[in-house]
Amino acid sequence: MPRLYLVRHGRAAAGWDTDPDPALDDLGRDQAARMADRLAPLGPMALVSSPLLRCRETAAVLGERWKLAAAIEPAVAEIPSPAGVPIGERIEWLRIAMGSTWTQLGPRYTAFRDGVVAYLASAPVDTVVASHFVAINAAIGAAGDSDAVVIRSLDNCSVTVIDVSDGRLHLVEGGHVADTLIR
Repeated sequence: MPRLYLVRHGRAAAGWDTDPDPALDDLGRDQAARMADRLAPLGPMALVSSPLLRCRETAAVLGERWKLAAAIEPAVAEIPSPAGVPIGERIEWLRIAMGSTWTQLGPRYTAFRDGVVAYLASAPVDTVVASHFVAINAAIGAAGDSDAVVIRSLDNCSVTVIDVSDGRLHLVEGGHVADTLIR
């Protein structure tokens, strides 16, 4: 039974409403190092990252210790903002979306959720996945049969542990919860 370690990226140097693809800031790099301290003894194992820079940088810290590069996987990327929403208005849209259900958000977003879950459920081996707040919540929701967009307020570099059995996700350990800014 494959075990997945879903890591929310470290703190970004800019918010989602000012930079579409920020790097990690100093605290984010420190968070990634502490995450790597925790997970490095479990591997090496498969390492996957969202294509976005903050996830790639988070995964790279662990990859350096294991002497491997993360595979880039678009299926675990950030939830897409609606077409035509200016970058400065994305945070307000996201706050509303996070208080909704996937069904309320509509087909584009249920397809996003289903893509995240299908990718994770197809994992053949133990894997660390550097991803995003909403994508990890999609996995947690699938494991608990919940349609809510947000189940847990995951801290940066929290690790959510999921087992894959018979093509289904099973929550083993929820990631550390924190009052977090959407960044």
